[in-house]
Amino acid sequence: MGISLGLVGLGSFGGGSFAALFKSHPAVDRIGLCDLEPERIAKYADNPFFKDKFNPRDAYGSLDAICKADFDALVIITQPWLHAPQCVQAMEAGKHVYSAVPIISIPDDDEILGWCDKLIETSRKTGMSYMLGETTFYRPQAQFCRRKAAAGQFGNFVYAEGEYIHDTDSWCNLRQVSKSRSIGRAGQEWKARAGEYFRRGCRGGPMHYPTHSTSGPVCVMKAHALKATCYGYRNQDGDPAHKNSAFSNEVALFKMSNGASVRIAEMRETPGSIDPTEGEIFRVLGTRGTFSMNTWFRTERPDYNNIDMKKLPTPSVTQLKPEDMFDPLPAEVQNAFKAAMHQDKAPADLQNMDFVPGGHGGSHPYLVHEFVDAVANRRQPAINIWEAARYMVMGVMAHKSALKDGETLDVPDWGDAP
Repeated sequence: MGISLGLVGLGSFGGGSFAALFKSHPAVDRIGLCDLEPERIAKYADNPFFKDKFNPRDAYGSLDAICKADFDALVIITQPWLHAPQCVQAMEAGKHVYSAVPIISIPDDDEILGWCDKLIETSRKTGMSYMLGETTFYRPQAQFCRRKAAAGQFGNFVYAEGEYIHDTDSWCNLRQVSKSRSIGRAGQEWKARAGEYFRRGCRGGPMHYPTHSTSGPVCVMKAHALKATCYGYRNQDGDPAHKNSAFSNEVALFKMSNGASVRIAEMRETPGSIDPTEGEIFRVLGTRGTFSMNTWFRTERPDYNNIDMKKLPTPSVTQLKPEDMFDPLPAEVQNAFKAAMHQDKAPADLQNMDFVPGGHGGSHPYLVHEFVDAVANRRQPAINIWEAARYMVMGVMAHKSALKDGETLDVPDWGDAP
């Protein structure tokens, strides 16, 4: 018997990118649909692809309503300032939760830290699991690097860096994103709430959305930050997109628990490549192996006690393609996802098609499978709340440091998942 889950938030991201994947997973028997806007529910409820697992009685107009239903889990892909409180509410209602990134997006550093603490305590108290839908974790580069790290191929970690370069006027225009988020009931409620933060002098920055850059180095090295030093760049030409932000660009250096150093760059005011994959990257350098820009470098060190100068090692260099780096998904899951990704294709046509993971570097199918499989098998998901908090807190403490002109600050940590 499979699991039941409710999809909360059916906008362009939740509905367009994830609804069909969650619905199609073989371990999901039943789904519910929830959104404040009735027309969004109707769009998916009327889609024949959803009919086999969706019953019209499982349509809900609020989180309160769907929390009272008997679903095993909720997938929360709503506005970013709602994520943490909605996940707490869902876990307290006895639901496992999947949250879109970040954990929460608000301009108050201390409040963000408070929500991290509350989410961890709620998961511990209720026994419900939390998973952050961080895409970088399941990009092929991260999957490859975790395999190499598990095999000890990096040697000792020395340095890593992560970058998320997403200019305001880039391929995904942040002005348009901001405008779309202001529409509807949730957007109107946020306008009033945001004003209170600004009146209190709270000013955010790109380090409040750090998970695309921090998660790569952290998940590969399995280390957490101890110290943070950060400097910010303030917009200087009066661009209204940055008027409520302390900084438009922030760069931080971290001392990690394994002795390595990590540099993180979060940029919102610097043009990048037209290829978005070049703006969301990480590198990891070890004493024996290095990964950088889809290239694996490896040196087999000699026996230090008996070095033969005539037989010194030659470093190897391996160029990689995404298909070389992905972990395999179960065949039945791949086939189900192919049907979800190509709803216009006949079953016979699907059999002749290769499965090509899509969404943020191919991460979306892996995120869906990890959450569903974790709930079905009653285990902690890979990106649990303890792991997710480590990504988020790096950005929070970096922003705090930038506000203090680069003062080095301690980075809190809640330990590993139980």
